[in-house]
Amino acid sequence: MTPSLVVLTDFFAVTNRALSYAAGLAVPLNAQLVLLHVRYDGMPIPEGYDGHHSARGERKTDRALLQLAADQTVPTEVDVAEGFLPAALTEAVRRHHPLLMVLARPSDATEPTKLFTSVVMDLLRHAPHPLLLVPTVGWDKFPPRRLLLAVDGQPFAFADQDHQEVLSRLLHATRATLDVVHVTDDDQARPADGAVLATVRANDLVNVFAESRLHEVYSPKVVAGVLEEAARQEADMLVVVARRHSLLSSLFHSSVTARLIQESPIPMLILPAEE
Repeated sequence: MTPSLVVLTDFFAVTNRALSYAAGLAVPLNAQLVLLHVRYDGMPIPEGYDGHHSARGERKTDRALLQLAADQTVPTEVDVAEGFLPAALTEAVRRHHPLLMVLARPSDATEPTKLFTSVVMDLLRHAPHPLLLVPTVGWDKFPPRRLLLAVDGQPFAFADQDHQEVLSRLLHATRATLDVVHVTDDDQARPADGAVLATVRANDLVNVFAESRLHEVYSPKVVAGVLEEAARQEADMLVVVARRHSLLSSLFHSSVTARLIQESPIPMLILPAEE
């Protein structure tokens, strides 16, 4: 089966930047695109959208999605679903078996990022699958060449082996490098030597990982420490492992993940894991 990347659309048209990014990744990954549109996901209807719920509006949306798919440089299909987003996403994963889902993170000028963040966190809780969040503004590097993986030093495991392989496949396809950052704050002591690397190696995220690629950082605020290291490394993609039930003392605590979703100026790949 040809691997796929599912690009989510919603009340707002999928941004050209996110779609272009997904199409660009699809080439080295030898993947196709799926445009997933959910007619109703329980979110408040934005001003001016009311007419799209009419039969005429739905037909117009369907035509626009088909034309958008036809305009892509890689094979692209359209999947229109009804109901709530987590359920639609779960069904899309069952049907298409995507490597990852791609979402465009809106700017504050078009849609509050807090609303977007709550949607992403809800997806991670109820329909965990690798998510790639692509900012609409603030970055211009493609393809990704320098990835930064943020870890907390605590053991983690993936419920699905396919999720475990996403990062290695992405690194191989784009020929990118991978560095790891671990942030120690005022509430979290620095782990024992080798403990951080052990969590990465235990999950076979990469075939070989050099100790020199690990960066230990102190910062009173974990989010600031991660983003500052990403800037110092000139990273063009941030990778975060999100637990379904995050530890309060962990980098993967939900509030930290949420703030990274809101504030990361570069694309962010979220890999869901079990505790």
